[in-house]
Amino acid sequence: MNPGEEQPRVVIRDKRRIDPTTGDVRAPAGEQPAGAPPATTGEQMSEQETTAADAAAAQQDAAPQEAAAQPGGGDLAQQLAERTEDLQRVTAEYANYRRRVDRDRSLVVDQAAERFAAQLFPIVDDIERARDHGDLTGAFKLVADRILGLLDGLGVEAFGTAGDAFDPALHEAVMHDTSADVQVPTASTVLRQGFRRGERVLRTAMVAVTDPEHPAPAEPAADEAGVPTSD
Repeated sequence: MNPGEEQPRVVIRDKRRIDPTTGDVRAPAGEQPAGAPPATTGEQMSEQETTAADAAAAQQDAAPQEAAAQPGGGDLAQQLAERTEDLQRVTAEYANYRRRVDRDRSLVVDQAAERFAAQLFPIVDDIERARDHGDLTGAFKLVADRILGLLDGLGVEAFGTAGDAFDPALHEAVMHDTSADVQVPTASTVLRQGFRRGERVLRTAMVAVTDPEHPAPAEPAADEAGVPTSD
């Protein structure tokens, strides 16, 4: 044998059926001892590992669903409902706030318009007196028309005409007389015009009131059942 050649390895296999150390009976090669789990091949081990991985992935996918079904999921739904209710309440409060702001702004505009109109009333009285005396001509008439146009632009209108029925809410009576020509108290003479803006009276009209000479007798008061009562 040449020194450079590799010497063959000697393999010694112990084929004794009795273990000299423990005295137990050995199983033949290729067989499994009684009660031992069957041996698994590489392919079987690979299939088992794949099955275990699939089971773990399925368990991870089912975890969120289980969490939603557990009490924690109910808490999340309750929190969402509470946040939705808070948002609705804030929206309603903001809408009410906008309505109050718009109402207050409109009130401020109305009050400013009424104060400005009230400052023009004495000038309008002078214009009407000049008209009654025939002095409303020329440049003075142009100025008067512009002032009256300001009142029209503010929505202010004059009221109070001779012959109107007397209304304490619209008229201020400064003189009284009687006449057989009227059936009800009547504003016979208008001493000063009144002004109103919409339904709001800004200034009452100053009038002389003529009462009927023979007023109609007052109707007797009726009780709750509609039967007239006498004093």
